[in-house]
Amino acid sequence: MDQGRTPLPLVIASGNAGKIREFAALLADLPLEIRSQPQELEVEETGSSFAENARIKATAVALASGCWALADDSGLSVTALQGAPGVQSARYASSDDERIARLLRELAQANERRVSAGLPQDRSAHFTAALAVADPSGLIRLEVEGYCPGVILEQPRGEAGFGYDPVFFVPQLGLSFAEMDKATKASVGHRGRAFALLEPRLRELLAAPPALSGD
Repeated sequence: MDQGRTPLPLVIASGNAGKIREFAALLADLPLEIRSQPQELEVEETGSSFAENARIKATAVALASGCWALADDSGLSVTALQGAPGVQSARYASSDDERIARLLRELAQANERRVSAGLPQDRSAHFTAALAVADPSGLIRLEVEGYCPGVILEQPRGEAGFGYDPVFFVPQLGLSFAEMDKATKASVGHRGRAFALLEPRLRELLAAPPALSGD
């Protein structure tokens, strides 16, 4: 895109300040003006998958704002909990601390049942991030998904990040998400991996006017 071209407004379809900061950092090299979604807007996430919820949010925010919108639906899936909390990750409890406490409690109970049945404990899990970009008419133009495998710690570690980051451990690095600096988390995390898939396709759209014109 030309250096002098006016940055395109892109609304991040989220009310989560931490998530918006992450996307602003990931999108910093693109000619975009990052905006948060309208404060009064509430989108009901009725999808049965991360991808479906991302599409729902991107479409709703694009239509409400009249701008291009980028939506992310992401969450934690724990093997021993049959994929829970999954699409309910953000609604598992009313705060990050309570969500983590519930997760650790239910995982401990699940592993007790596994041991009683003669099975080994299983703390494996993965994060998924589904991204969708909608144009101002609400049409979905781009979709990708990124994954990050890991294990659930018995106790939180680290002060950075948000959500389940303090208990999600990446064995290859020996760090929880909450112990990683922003650059490391962006490179190995589910959202960073999804963005790595999205970014070249988004650049293609930006380089092909008037494809991203909101006029």
